[in-house]
Amino acid sequence: MPPVITAQDIPSHGQLEVATGTIVTPAARDLARARGVSILERPASQLRPPANPARTVALGADHGGYPLKELLKPVLTELGYLILDVGAHSTQPVDYPDLAEQVALALCHGHAALGVMIDGAGIGSAMAANKLPGIRASLCYDRASARNAREHNAANVLTLGSRLLTPSQAEEVLRTWLATPYAGGRHQSRIDKITALEKKY
Repeated sequence: MPPVITAQDIPSHGQLEVATGTIVTPAARDLARARGVSILERPASQLRPPANPARTVALGADHGGYPLKELLKPVLTELGYLILDVGAHSTQPVDYPDLAEQVALALCHGHAALGVMIDGAGIGSAMAANKLPGIRASLCYDRASARNAREHNAANVLTLGSRLLTPSQAEEVLRTWLATPYAGGRHQSRIDKITALEKKY
């Protein structure tokens, strides 16, 4: 199912670029007209990257993770991150591998430095995202796992399970994950081996 743009996705001014085939609800189109916002359709490969990819988080969710995705957006904004929301844009059923791929592709294309993907358990999204080159997706469920994923494993995609965490727990994991730097040092040779495995197979 293609992405869906609803009224809440319409900015207050300017323009909104969407991938070709995106569904824009009538209410969203009405609000865009009222605000003078132009909606431009482009092939996904031609969408302009954010102004500051180093401070951009690619954010995605399936239908089960959509409510939590929306709750975590203000947290990312508060922390000074730009958000590249790849969908889903509603609770209509979608398949998590498709959204996990879009999050991972944003990193592969240099449009974002980090990614966050949410589904019911977070497990499948980690599996899907990790199929793409250069992605180290980690399912995290508490502060300890969030710290370890970043400090030891240089994780660049966080996956969360919306059915396994309360919103406050998910926020705590997200804040910890983003605040933890990669330690490097003795861990780098292990990251290099992960990369070598990726290239080997």
